[in-house]
Amino acid sequence: MLQGRRVLLAVTGGVAAYKSAFLASRLVEAGAEVKVILTESAGEFIGGQTFAAITGGQPLTSLFGETSVSPHTELARWCDVVIVAPATASTIGKVANGISSDLVSATLLVTQSPVLIAPAMHTEMWEHPATQRNIKTLESDGYLFIGPASGPLAGGDFGMGRMSEPDEIVEAVETILSPDDSALRILVTAGGTREPLDPVRYLGNRSSGKMGHAIADEAARRGFRVTLVTAADMDVLPTVKVVSVETADEMLEAVSGEDADVAIMAAAVADFRPSKLSEGKISRADGLDSIELSPTPDVLASVVARDEKLFVVGFAAETEGVERAIEKALEKKVDLLVYNDVTEPGSGFEGDTNRVVLIDNEGQTDSWPLMSKKEVASLLLDRIVGDLATRG
Repeated sequence: MLQGRRVLLAVTGGVAAYKSAFLASRLVEAGAEVKVILTESAGEFIGGQTFAAITGGQPLTSLFGETSVSPHTELARWCDVVIVAPATASTIGKVANGISSDLVSATLLVTQSPVLIAPAMHTEMWEHPATQRNIKTLESDGYLFIGPASGPLAGGDFGMGRMSEPDEIVEAVETILSPDDSALRILVTAGGTREPLDPVRYLGNRSSGKMGHAIADEAARRGFRVTLVTAADMDVLPTVKVVSVETADEMLEAVSGEDADVAIMAAAVADFRPSKLSEGKISRADGLDSIELSPTPDVLASVVARDEKLFVVGFAAETEGVERAIEKALEKKVDLLVYNDVTEPGSGFEGDTNRVVLIDNEGQTDSWPLMSKKEVASLLLDRIVGDLATRG
């Protein structure tokens, strides 16, 4: 189940660190490629050479003195999933509050991969309000938790706070990296298409793809089976299937080949393309009086037309007010349309925030306040899931 998957095992300073050696062994036996990072205090409980013998590579312990100039970012991008086992109250608190004071916490704050946290601590520490607040924060940020369990603890105590068993953690990782076949199939488009004029130049738009990529990531965090057809070059969670495209024709071909239950068409598809593609670069000296344009295929319309059971969400980046977007929602016959005015501060292209108006298939509107694109993605998926439940 884990054959060829890249697992980063982060070990922090708790007695349960001895279990992490067995966990590393079970991951390797399952076919995973495993790298290990240790906090300084973890080294007080278990030696790095133990992990080196199991995984075939020396664990890393510091942000400094390594051969890499940025070990935390390289590790964060390398892995398909991060496991923190054991996870102490200290490390949980650091990450929940954005403190990156060591290799483990810095890596966790950088990675875009799923993070599975296996807490281990005394019962009183687990039940402390600060710990519970930090856990709720991390859960709201998309971190996943397994355990703890009740059982014997360090010092002869017994109670809640025992780290989950390695086999249970391996099973959870397999589930994370292999979404349930019964999960919703979500098709997302993102980015602005580029329509070539010559080998050097193209017609395009200023769409960054951030909104579509945020939706794909949020859908993947919820366990949906996600396909992202994108014209943008941005990282996404490893469970997202990515299809890279450049032109409107390529996007149309890509979405036509994907089966889905929900299509979220966030891409800014160019409406026109040059009628003629020059084989060589057009010289300034030769001059260019005009560019003849032809319409590109309507990707959104093609998706709406192909299956009446498909739930389709369109996007409209406009400059002339919500009335035009309402007309578009009714004309395109989408289930929902997400409108934003790109001239409004905080709601334009390339930014990290958005202020949107949701328009349903009857033209009714729901205005949302300015928020991050990640928050927009979360609320949009909440609305989609709710509408699907109502539809039955």
